[in-house]
Amino acid sequence: MTALYIGLMSGTSLDGIDGVMAAVTPEGAMCVTHHVAQPFEAGLRRALLSLNHSGPDELHQAALAANALARAYAVVVAQLLSDSGLLAADITAIGAHGQTVRHQPLVHDGTGYTLQLNNPALLAELSGIDVVADFRSRDLAAGGQGAPLVPAFHRGVFGCPDTTVAVLNVGGISNLSVLPPNGQVLGWDCGPGNALMDHWCQLHTGQPYDADGAWAASGEVQARLLNRLLQEDFLHTPPPKSTGRDLFNPQWLNERLTGFEGAAPQDIQATLTAFTAQACATDALQHAPEAKELIVCGGGALNRELMRQLQAGLPQTAVVSSEAHGLPPLQVEAAAFAWLAHKCIRRETASLPSVTGAQGARVLGAVYPR
Repeated sequence: MTALYIGLMSGTSLDGIDGVMAAVTPEGAMCVTHHVAQPFEAGLRRALLSLNHSGPDELHQAALAANALARAYAVVVAQLLSDSGLLAADITAIGAHGQTVRHQPLVHDGTGYTLQLNNPALLAELSGIDVVADFRSRDLAAGGQGAPLVPAFHRGVFGCPDTTVAVLNVGGISNLSVLPPNGQVLGWDCGPGNALMDHWCQLHTGQPYDADGAWAASGEVQARLLNRLLQEDFLHTPPPKSTGRDLFNPQWLNERLTGFEGAAPQDIQATLTAFTAQACATDALQHAPEAKELIVCGGGALNRELMRQLQAGLPQTAVVSSEAHGLPPLQVEAAAFAWLAHKCIRRETASLPSVTGAQGARVLGAVYPR
């Protein structure tokens, strides 16, 4: 019997919350019926961004930010219920990923950690709906990266029985899924997505992001700087691999801008856009050269200049928005967490060892009853 789930996603772009209402069949087929996008309040965004690195009293700050995030999630849930005319009792569960503020798998003690700020107990209390959260830690415990989580969902939604499909999610960080017709699904983080571009745009224009990539398009790519950025070791490490703002952050960028202090800000923006595009295109060419289509989702799919550069870097591949396949770019990850909640509630495995490197597939998520 078809069940209703809500999926909530606030990604590393730190622009806000996307929530979807989705009907999911027992086999995992999904139909999104409603979508709500809620920007972060400025104070919450600042708090979450500051917690991406060590700071004073961070345990206290993290706990309060988690509470605020859960309350913001509850507002999105209430709007979805209102828009759909449904009651809390009609929803099987909410899949709430939380806000990733640290991601350091397999380091320090061999297991490492990943931290998604959230208060799923508070969300369950406020919404009156079961909440599924903490999707990454089970995979880490099994020796995996805990990320990316979406390739299994991409296979179900975008996979094709007779050809290889590549799916690129460009949020704060970019990740690529390679979906062979009858083979092992692959997926990994390519490197930066919007995180560095958004930071530079905010710093120099006061705008949270470069709308349509227009500012980047007005500049000129600095070839020497681009080459320096592309030398980052992470880009040349073979999968499985994952990353976050732990690596690609303002400090990382500032270190590489040494010697380019006189460059026009729009030229740096153009170079950062080229950096994201080339890192992603290189991975697609190396690992999915047979793919006839690259399906792009996440906020990056709305950046025309980035999409243009991706197409230029993949002349034999059609670069298209996920909207062409019936799922708008800003709905894909939220839908993935509705699907992951469905898998958890049914006690079905949802991780792919071929993606994360874990010792086996695991049931992902922890349930907080209403």
